Amino acid sequence: MTARVLTKVLIVGFGDLGAETARLLVQSGIRVIGLRRSASTALDEYASDSMEMIAADVTQPSTLLGLETVQPDMIVYCVAASGQTDAEYKAAYVDGLRNVLATQANNSRLKHVFFVSSSRVYGQDTQALLDETTPALPADFGGQRLLEAEHLLRTLPCATTVLRLSGIYGPGRLRMLNLAKSPAHWPKQNTWSNRIHRDDAAAFITFLIHQVLAGSTLQSCYIVTDSRPVPQYEVLSWLATQLQMPKPAQLPASAGKRLSNSNMLATGFKLQYADYEVGYRTLLPPIPD
Repeated sequence: MTARVLTKVLIVGFGDLGAETARLLVQSGIRVIGLRRSASTALDEYASDSMEMIAADVTQPSTLLGLETVQPDMIVYCVAASGQTDAEYKAAYVDGLRNVLATQANNSRLKHVFFVSSSRVYGQDTQALLDETTPALPADFGGQRLLEAEHLLRTLPCATTVLRLSGIYGPGRLRMLNLAKSPAHWPKQNTWSNRIHRDDAAAFITFLIHQVLAGSTLQSCYIVTDSRPVPQYEVLSWLATQLQMPKPAQLPASAGKRLSNSNMLATGFKLQYADYEVGYRTLLPPIPD
């Protein structure tokens, strides 16, 4: 039996990203335990001898007691806040992460913890290309709480990696597509935008887990984004053209930030969707003749 078959990964937060990551890990022979508020809603396609679901709420420590016996080799914490308030962000990212980590205090097997954060921790407006050496300067409660959660990892005796994802798009995440159909509702400001396809985000997490198993040393933080930061109007205009919709006049990019994925690509990882055109082509509806 190989080391990969013996490896056990706990995925906390079994939504869209967590489920796709689980699928890739199980496919590669890794045992996965998925945690979500309601295990009964897990998709049947993920059920197998290598997949187990636990129903628990990270904000309620009494529901997490069963995690003390799970003893995973690695943890991927990728929950989503229930809403856009400071209280909900604190509960999901700060208190929730602290509660989960507390259950692993006696887990001597734990090798690595991955925390899925967000590029929201970079609140600055700048034309400069930001990377992992750029100070995180949150501009709102969301970025502040995510950064607070990131700091919790520093207390752990095992290795840890923060993954600062840019805007996730992909199957079922069609906000920009829907917005492109309504030019009257386009934002008044043409800000810089960064994105990562859901499949690439899950594939990168899986890639890093296998790097750990191979004995590689990871960075403590990676920005996870595609290779083409662009003004938001460029994406909307391109989508409107593909959808044969009218589009407003272009505005110059006036705010926001551009993110670098150079450290992400330096690991040897290959993006499937290197820019928005490649990714959105797979999501566009067929155009009638």
